[in-house]
Amino acid sequence: METTKTHTVHGGTLRYLKHDSAVTGTPMTLSVFVPGGEGPFPVLIWLSGLTCTEDNFTTKAGAYAAAAEHGVIIVAPDTSPRGEGVADDPAYDLGQGAGFYVDASQKPWAPHFQMESYVTGELIDLIDAEFPTTKARSIFGHSMGGHGALTLALRHPELFQSVSAFAPISSPTRCPWGEKAFTAYLGEDRAEWAKHDAALLIEGGAAHGVYDDILVDQGDADSFLVEQLKPELLIAAGKASGQKVTVRMQPGYDHSYFFMASFIADHVAFHAARLKG
Repeated sequence: METTKTHTVHGGTLRYLKHDSAVTGTPMTLSVFVPGGEGPFPVLIWLSGLTCTEDNFTTKAGAYAAAAEHGVIIVAPDTSPRGEGVADDPAYDLGQGAGFYVDASQKPWAPHFQMESYVTGELIDLIDAEFPTTKARSIFGHSMGGHGALTLALRHPELFQSVSAFAPISSPTRCPWGEKAFTAYLGEDRAEWAKHDAALLIEGGAAHGVYDDILVDQGDADSFLVEQLKPELLIAAGKASGQKVTVRMQPGYDHSYFFMASFIADHVAFHAARLKG
């Protein structure tokens, strides 16, 4: 990986990197924070939401003080492949910046939009090869990235010690964002969609007994709460399956990074306890 920028922050090192991905067939970008000290350190992977790049979390979330305190690496990849020759859509909720962390099977998306394989395979391998990791890792994210964190953790429980989310798309098979993206990327077969729906996966017992708790924070002033996010479906799925899902409704908070910055330290501590426990 090529380092494009380096900053010192909270006694650690923040690097912006890029590499040529064999999985997406495009250059991919990411940021990596490594705390001070020799390590090795466990890893937290952050997945961002619609329209975001790796820079949104890196500059806005305020996560690195907590990461330095708890001694964890934080990795923030871009949300999709990008560049000339990569399929796109004029709308913000499909195409570049809106990969939904699935492996697309439909044209014109399939050649490059392989974000599930990228995050759970190539990205993890690169981080473990390039940085002083313990090879223990957890995952969290926001909105579309909250959907990604939940579904990737539920679909690949052998890879992650814990999972949490901010304002996730809880059930993409039952909201406009998800229905649009899944039709484009996965086709018309709703049985395929269900494999990437966090609420349905939890209801079906996916990874039951692997995660002692799934932490979700949701602002009650979020403009997307009712139509797109639907955290009540996660709560119902947890009750139906016996999986503990802690959904904290935070009064007055919206969908912005001000919300995440307010509770990011809680999430880093949540994961650090499980990564080191």
